[in-house]
Amino acid sequence: MAPPILKLDDVFLSFGGTPLLAGAALQVEPGDKICLVGRNGSGKSTLLKIAAGLVEAQSGEVFRHPSSTVRYLEQAPDFASFKTVQAYAEAGLGPGDDHYRVTYLLSHLGLTGEEDPKNLSGGEARRAALARVLAPEPDILLLDEPTNHLDLPTIEWLEGELQKSRSALVLISHDRRFLEKVSTATVWLDRGTSRRLDRGFAHFEAWRDQVLEAEELEQHKLGKAIEREEHWLRYGVTARRKRNMRRLGELQTMRSQYRGHKGPQGTVQATVSDAQESGKLVIEAEKITKTFGDRPIVTPFSIRVHRGDCIGLVGPNGAGKTTLLKMLTGQLAPDSGTVKLGTNLEIATLDQKREDLNPEETLAHYLTDGRGENLLVNGEQRHVTGYMKEFLFQPEQARTPIRSLSGGERARLMLARIMSRPANLLILDEPTNDLDIETLDLLQEIVAGFPGTVILVSHDRDFLDRTVTSTIAPAVPDAPDGRWIEYAGGYSDMLAQRKGAIEERRKAEKAAERAKPQETAASSETAKAKGKLSFKQKFALENLPKEMAKAEAEIAKREERMADPSLFTRDPTTFNQLAAEMEKLRGSLTKMEEEWLELEMLREELEG
Repeated sequence: MAPPILKLDDVFLSFGGTPLLAGAALQVEPGDKICLVGRNGSGKSTLLKIAAGLVEAQSGEVFRHPSSTVRYLEQAPDFASFKTVQAYAEAGLGPGDDHYRVTYLLSHLGLTGEEDPKNLSGGEARRAALARVLAPEPDILLLDEPTNHLDLPTIEWLEGELQKSRSALVLISHDRRFLEKVSTATVWLDRGTSRRLDRGFAHFEAWRDQVLEAEELEQHKLGKAIEREEHWLRYGVTARRKRNMRRLGELQTMRSQYRGHKGPQGTVQATVSDAQESGKLVIEAEKITKTFGDRPIVTPFSIRVHRGDCIGLVGPNGAGKTTLLKMLTGQLAPDSGTVKLGTNLEIATLDQKREDLNPEETLAHYLTDGRGENLLVNGEQRHVTGYMKEFLFQPEQARTPIRSLSGGERARLMLARIMSRPANLLILDEPTNDLDIETLDLLQEIVAGFPGTVILVSHDRDFLDRTVTSTIAPAVPDAPDGRWIEYAGGYSDMLAQRKGAIEERRKAEKAAERAKPQETAASSETAKAKGKLSFKQKFALENLPKEMAKAEAEIAKREERMADPSLFTRDPTTFNQLAAEMEKLRGSLTKMEEEWLELEMLREELEG
């Protein structure tokens, strides 16, 4: 086993009150790909900063190999002394590093390098910071939420880049799919201490549950042992005083351990408040369009959203997901086409920019709309501090201003407000941002079990696969041109359908290319030699339109069956069979259309 290039051992750090880190450890060897996981507020980012040398532990061992280079992804990059993004990224290079790496990385991250750092959005700043830390290919790479503000194509590119990187990696992220693909080991930070699993994140949750079950069993055994000792002290045969004093001391120790045990942090407990049922048809959009300047954002797009649907919108940043979402919900008028909203709609919205939050407002004031100490949840009066506990807030935080909350706490606060209000249509724009994995689990259960309708925008592939019944994505994923297609199922289902359609199209094109030169040349030469069409050609010219009409009718039948939003979830085998049949029919129809066109042109040439 190679010696560690980074080692943190028995690290202690407290900001007053309960210690944030109390004996935490982290060991990194060359080639490690470690994901650091734990609840919001468990100290993950602080431990990473200690590893990077940005925060000093109050006690414990911190070792970094003298010859190892370390790069840390900053949450808030300092661009003050740089005129361009290129200059900022190149400043992270060492004397022997390749400057071309910066250009390569910026290009793949959607930046030119000529941008003025003062004008960067949050997402662009994160991309520039990523280019800076990745370019030197350091020995140790410390990444805190690298996928925040990245779109799906960029996340998938980053996955590949980290998988093939020679750098040892310590990574914090709440994106399950990203962690599963990148990590080979897991460090769990829980209640100030750390545990290591030498397997990737895919195995973490089952292991975590086993650890917590074993811990609960040990506490139960300790409680029973205390009961037995107390019984012996009261009723047992009196032995030597020294022995009694020893057992009494042991009992006091056990009692102290039992009382001092700090169980795992609770989970959020919440459901959406019941609202009146909406009409069966929730949204009907007919040929809606939107253009900004010369750029089409939405070309004619039609959709019907029914009660109970859960629809996900995916695509690159700037493709127009939020614009399409606002058009579908009536917040933005289309340039052409119509949008009709159903009856009895009560809408609750979670905005990705958290614009609804006033940083100076207190938590209690925000949750109650300033109407005292109580709020109405599912028709029941609840005291605000009791309701806050369900979302893991302490009663003393009721008077805390929102500006003091972390990103995860702000996300939980907005969820708490949304869940307290009656709704039958949830609009969620990037709802998974800043949520820890346990809260993501709860949000997934809420969305999947919601009796109303949900429309959400997300870059979290795992969340999409677990919740949505259909996915709307750009027709051309790499270069959106305003065309959108609705696919049945989640993100993985969308990829499978898109891949199947491309493969069938390629097969049909190759078959047509192979057949065309032989058939067309032979038939054309024969016809020209004779000066007229053969009997076979005449027959084909007359009958091909009928065959094409039949193929179009068969395609329409399958499209109608596949339009049922519940078919995929109810009977995925039938859905996939229909999709395969439809692609074959389309390939056959294309070949017939080409053959008919060739014959028609030949007929005109001979008669002309």
